[in-house]
Amino acid sequence: MPMSSVPSPLVTLMSIPSPTEGVWHLGPVPIRGYALCIILGIVLAIWIGERRWVARGGTPGEVSDLAIWAVPFGLVGGRLYHVVTDWQLYFGEDKNPVTALYVWRGGLGIWGAIALGAVGVWLGARSRGIKILPLLDALAPGVLVAQAMGRWGNWFNQELYGRPTDLPWGLEIDVAHRPADYLDVATFHPAFLYECLWNLGAFVVLVWLDRRYRLGHGRVVAGYVMLYTAGRGWIENLRIDDVQMDDILGLRLNVWTSIVLFVLAAAWFAWSQRRHPGREESVRTGEPDADDAADAADAADPGESADPAEPADPADPADPADPADRRTAGPTA
Repeated sequence: MPMSSVPSPLVTLMSIPSPTEGVWHLGPVPIRGYALCIILGIVLAIWIGERRWVARGGTPGEVSDLAIWAVPFGLVGGRLYHVVTDWQLYFGEDKNPVTALYVWRGGLGIWGAIALGAVGVWLGARSRGIKILPLLDALAPGVLVAQAMGRWGNWFNQELYGRPTDLPWGLEIDVAHRPADYLDVATFHPAFLYECLWNLGAFVVLVWLDRRYRLGHGRVVAGYVMLYTAGRGWIENLRIDDVQMDDILGLRLNVWTSIVLFVLAAAWFAWSQRRHPGREESVRTGEPDADDAADAADAADPGESADPAEPADPADPADPADPADRRTAGPTA
């Protein structure tokens, strides 16, 4: 049964309005609110990542240079994930497949954007001799801020909102943007706002944890994944938009993705904490850490045998070099 409600004066006065327009024209050039939010998020992520990277021992300007790799890869990955999971919007009867390329109309899947964006960062880091884990640890908190800003693009597009609600912060959605079963509903949960606030809160927690415990070896990235997916899981359950491959064993695809990624990130965090409890001392591939030296020593001598080059102890009674041993040594009866 579709849910419906009649807006009360309280809801009308206190609800969150949606923009009347999401596109403005500067002459023949369209300026889209969605694109502006994405660009703002990218700029903030680069600025935050640059400061954190320099603090970790990186060179100023490197994050900006690596963004040339990360941003295009991220946009392509985000769009691919969206098109694959929502293919019915672009393919089939009365659909135009070319519109799958119209990124400016909205539709970027965060999972694909993060995955391919990380590939772009890895390629750029490899060409510069940068260790990937300390780099990703430096960049991860800024990505949360970028995602928080990007969610406001959904507000401009009046998309990806939650179930109907009469709470004072309910989001007003124009009839043209409502699902067919909810045409008589006044306000909806502002899922974009929930995720924005969650991401900003996760950013604060992650930065605090990093400073307090000096996280390294990918544990900041693991913390980012765990914090983000914990919020995305419950926010995703509020949404009512149709998604292809939806309702797998009673849960939306993105909820399952959040569960799997949370478990994998938690496992990595635990393994990394046990294997490399400290933080990298060097961020360059040609400069090994103390952990690297210890690993090399363990590989060369996994046991606990004494160093063969160690001189004999003249006080050791079992040492044949002891003169006393030579005096008493002889054939036995």
